[in-house]
Amino acid sequence: MRISPKAAVLLAAVSLCGLGIAGAYSQACPSKPVRIVVPFAPGGTADTLGRLVAQKLTESLKENFVIENRGGAGGVIGSELVAKAEPDGYTLVVSGVASHCIAPALRKDFPFDPVKDFTHIALFGGPPGVLVVNPSVPAQDLKQFVAYAKKEGGKLAYGSPGNGTQGHLIAEQLMQVTGIRMTHVPYKGASLAVADLIAGHLPVTSTTLTTAATQIKAGKARALAVSSAKRVPDFPDVPTFAELGYPELTATIWFSLSGPAGMPPEIVNRLNAEVRRALQLPEVRERLRPEGIEPGDLDPRQFTAFLASELKRWAPVVRASGASVD
Repeated sequence: MRISPKAAVLLAAVSLCGLGIAGAYSQACPSKPVRIVVPFAPGGTADTLGRLVAQKLTESLKENFVIENRGGAGGVIGSELVAKAEPDGYTLVVSGVASHCIAPALRKDFPFDPVKDFTHIALFGGPPGVLVVNPSVPAQDLKQFVAYAKKEGGKLAYGSPGNGTQGHLIAEQLMQVTGIRMTHVPYKGASLAVADLIAGHLPVTSTTLTTAATQIKAGKARALAVSSAKRVPDFPDVPTFAELGYPELTATIWFSLSGPAGMPPEIVNRLNAEVRRALQLPEVRERLRPEGIEPGDLDPRQFTAFLASELKRWAPVVRASGASVD
């Protein structure tokens, strides 16, 4: 059967479309707004990083990347919503260690597989944790604090942003490796724990450097150690846990960009390249520096492997801590 030239052109166009939207998305940018779900409340680090990256993607890809906050259940509700979305690149989520590595270990009836039910696109990075004490605590450094905590024999209370948060788990790991015991006081958010610390209602808090930074600089809280791999430039006098002999406490409260499982590689690679480029911009690095955030720079395969390793790392810590869903 002969095909007219006009029909041949039409068939060719249909064939190209049959290759998927991926080609059009990756080469000509998105053709409609892209939704990025932040599965936490506005104002936190996940929201801040999500909006920063969304702004840069909007500028580089010439289409709106719109933030939608869908908080609840430690990031699980918003993440589950995205896991069930179409994998066309137009619904993404700010994933992270809390929602994809710690939360799955807190409950048996978890609603999604944090690896298989997502396409993991790019690592943003995140702030380190910090162990801070009220200035009234008679410990100028971590060594003195460990000795003081042992003397107190478990009577010392410490606050965290909540059960199963990384602040909680870092403190639990510290107790495991040093042999000290403290009583955990979980709060519904890092800012509440820090507020009680500086008010003198709580002697110790394990939280994010982002939350405690202002109070540390003001002298209202004393930082004993940070969980970053190296010292934070804005806090050069605060040592890392690793340099004090506790390398297992090296950790960041990291966030990232993910989408539903099955996203076309062309879309994933384009988004990965744009996110990594944005995070290396001088103005972005300067924005993240005071919070001790080192921008991520992993390709999709490397990032997926990193997430899987973090899932494996934190699951036994959660079990050992006895943490449960609040």
